[in-house]
Amino acid sequence: MPVDPKASKRLYLFDIDGTLITSGGAGERAFHQAVEELCGGLSPLEGVNFAGNTDTGIAREVLMAAGMEPTQEKIMALLDAYLSRLADRMHRHQGRLLPGIIPLLDRMRERPDCLLALLTGNLAAGAEVKLSHYGVWHYFGFGAYADDHHVRNELGPVAQARALEQHGEEFPPERIYVIGDTPRDIECGKAFGAVTVAVATGKYAREELASHQPDFLFDDFSNPDAVLKAIAPRN
Repeated sequence: MPVDPKASKRLYLFDIDGTLITSGGAGERAFHQAVEELCGGLSPLEGVNFAGNTDTGIAREVLMAAGMEPTQEKIMALLDAYLSRLADRMHRHQGRLLPGIIPLLDRMRERPDCLLALLTGNLAAGAEVKLSHYGVWHYFGFGAYADDHHVRNELGPVAQARALEQHGEEFPPERIYVIGDTPRDIECGKAFGAVTVAVATGKYAREELASHQPDFLFDDFSNPDAVLKAIAPRN
């Protein structure tokens, strides 16, 4: 009996910072500039963890720490200020694509059983700026972003719904892979029953990621064949 290609197709949701690229601190610096301008200093950023957080979540935390009500208007003012600085900061910092990313994405894109998308704490506009700078934005047809919700764990179902809307395919959680470099990525995947793939190319060591029990864990993606054999076996 022939295999139904839709029954074997998988959805791969990639994080950006620490997973696909490192911006060399460009994103955080752009945020610092925006906070300094709108909040009168950087003290509201003390204790805010950027890793795995969403831009909208960071904005809410910063405004509350500054004693300001996190209204939609104030959140958007802060994020607009951040976005207005991001492209310039990308050119001024020594960022890079992380090991193996281009070969991995090329091989996955060639396969009819792999659908590539994003699940990221970046705003959609910020994601485009960052990934376009490194020439990989075109690999991803859609995604779930900080614009959709300030809580990262709410983004999985958003990506799932967009896959159905844009590709006419309903992916059950067991055929969705959430790929990221932080414990929050692992938690996000587990929140809606997806397969979790952690990679230790960000701020968290392999041991720390392992303690959160992802389904797969890699030091990096420098061996695309080994990665694909593990997370995208041919049916």
